[in-house]
Amino acid sequence: MSFEHIRLEISPAAVATVTIARPDKLNALSGQTVDELRAAVELAPQQGARCLLITGEGRGFSSGADLAAGGGLPDDVGASLEKHFNPLVEAIFALPIPVVAAVNGAAAGAGCSLALAADIVIAGRSAYFLQAFINIGLIPDAGATWLLPRLAGRARAMEMMMLGERIPAEQAQDWGLISRVVEDEHLASEAVLLATRLAQGPTVALGLVRRLARDAEQASLTDALAAERVAQRDAGSTQDFRAAVMAFLQKHQPRFEGR
Repeated sequence: MSFEHIRLEISPAAVATVTIARPDKLNALSGQTVDELRAAVELAPQQGARCLLITGEGRGFSSGADLAAGGGLPDDVGASLEKHFNPLVEAIFALPIPVVAAVNGAAAGAGCSLALAADIVIAGRSAYFLQAFINIGLIPDAGATWLLPRLAGRARAMEMMMLGERIPAEQAQDWGLISRVVEDEHLASEAVLLATRLAQGPTVALGLVRRLARDAEQASLTDALAAERVAQRDAGSTQDFRAAVMAFLQKHQPRFEGR
């Protein structure tokens, strides 16, 4: 499958790297860009990927929705969410493999939401996160109103969404929005190392962890415990589990195959 706005590369280590490749537009997200991202997200596990890594080319991760695309203001600004952005966010959360975001420079608007939809977010020291919607009279979208309170807590999420100010990488880490901050020049290599580590892990169990974590946001403790019981049965039936137990008994490191 060919793409114009993104690149999809799958490494021998089974890491699928999706790069938003519109550096001249600071990786702004047009409808075509978002649709290509969703296609790549859905294609990656079909082609054997065991971890997805999302990043942006050039000076920034993504400046958000491409306001210049479409040739003027639409009558219904929310229509593009239903057609393009919302299906992308749902596709990311539905993946059976872990997702890493490597954030360089700006992650703004829907680009911020895209980054924070990952399971693990690693950012360069000069990166920043911005929910700028309120500055142009819009509301945060692409899942931001669901993600931010869960990641940073209501107070910080409301400040971020209502003031529309930049949150530098180190502050984002302090707030719990992201996991790691590294020097800019080490971002790409550190992200690949992290994604490779996940790709070499027990893929079925990792996929179950990400599904349970999402579902638990809406579940009672009783429902979460019941879901864990079913998922543990599924994880316990994998070849990876059996191989890991044997490796433990024989005192060597297991080699996971993702099945």
